[in-house]
Amino acid sequence: MITPRYCTTMADYNSWMNAKLFALCATLTDAERKQDQHAFFKSIHGTLNHILACDVMFVASFTQGAPFSEDAEPLHDEFDVLRRHREVVDQEILQWARSVPSDWLEATSVYTHYEDGVERTVTQGFWVMHMFNHQTHHRGQITTLLSQMGHDIGSTDLHMSVPRSTVDG
Repeated sequence: MITPRYCTTMADYNSWMNAKLFALCATLTDAERKQDQHAFFKSIHGTLNHILACDVMFVASFTQGAPFSEDAEPLHDEFDVLRRHREVVDQEILQWARSVPSDWLEATSVYTHYEDGVERTVTQGFWVMHMFNHQTHHRGQITTLLSQMGHDIGSTDLHMSVPRSTVDG
């Protein structure tokens, strides 16, 4: 389904985008970051917290086999603490991605979702794709909120996260 290279590409992108996003959010006041803007998690700060809480859950599941938990939020009220924790988790995701074996990605994962009680079978790779998709989805919400406030994050495209290469001529 997916490969270890996909994991490292997406982990690099995640780290790059989070650095851009937190740098821009650091220019806002605490009140601006925490203003209820009627998003899923109310505010920019609430959404940043949600992404981090879910990433902590995913990393614990991937590295320690911990079960998914829906009650890990909110993590941090202070932006600087949230930002430092985000940086640590991004490094954990990068480290994990650089060492994930293909057979782990292909391994079966059976789960029962709390909303409908239906048992489903997927692969571990499915959960990895879900983690990266989840991050991108909610960062998109934040970039929309920032845009509505008059702030431009710049390009968020995956290909822009690839370091510039040079060709000797």
